[in-house]
Amino acid sequence: MFALLMGLKTVSPGELMRQVRERAVTVLDVNSPQRWQAAHVPGALNLDPQTYTVDQLPVDREASLVFYCSIPMCRKAPQAARRAKGMGYANVRVMAAGITGWLDAGLPVEGGGVSPQGPSPDL
Repeated sequence: MFALLMGLKTVSPGELMRQVRERAVTVLDVNSPQRWQAAHVPGALNLDPQTYTVDQLPVDREASLVFYCSIPMCRKAPQAARRAKGMGYANVRVMAAGITGWLDAGLPVEGGGVSPQGPSPDL
């Protein structure tokens, strides 16, 4: 929701999984390191949404980037995605469903495991 209000494109968990399988995307998890360790999209990098630098992103400014956080109402992923656009990245989207939406879709995760309710939201 916030992503759309901020003029950002979104991607569904299913579409993101397809892109992950095709290795056609860089996935960026902006949850806390503890939540990232508990469960994250396969291959996702963990970034601090407010302090990450361009050195932590792909060199290619045309690379496909997808940011996500915990839940659909989380603002961190859209804000981090907007920062990337400001750094000159052209193909930036948000998985607005967050990791909870990914888990609800029954998609695979990496990490130490999650509770049945998924990770706690951190807004």
